Amino acid sequence: MDPFSSASADIEQLDSGMGSSDMRSPEVKAILPDDDEEDEEEEESLVERLVGLTEMFPKEVRNMSYNMSSCLCSCVKQLYSVSCTLTWFFFSSSAILVAPILFEVERAQMEEAQRAQQKQVLLGPNAAISSAGTSGLPMAPPIPR
Repeated sequence: MDPFSSASADIEQLDSGMGSSDMRSPEVKAILPDDDEEDEEEEESLVERLVGLTEMFPKEVRNMSYNMSSCLCSCVKQLYSVSCTLTWFFFSSSAILVAPILFEVERAQMEEAQRAQQKQVLLGPNAAISSAGTSGLPMAPPIPR
């Protein structure tokens, strides 16, 4: 007689037909063998698995991959260092070269605004508006007909 058929017969006898034959029910657990015996194996960590996998490659391949990864790491560090230096150089140079120009443009605009305000005080609001439209050059004389 098959041992599995006797276990299934015992389960059928315990089943009331109301869905109680769940694998977690105490009746079923008492009949079926324990699966805990299989879980007694030690679990390997990820590092242990990777070390085990490296052993299947020849030593030359492992050395070459290590050298390539360390070279890649040092290249990335160098690239980061150079990019930081170039960024600092670019922004500091642009601040030194562009800032004086911006200050001069702002100063010229302030002087122009002060001149327009003085004209408005001396000649009235219409004089300041009419002179703001001109470019500061004298008007050309009218052409005789």
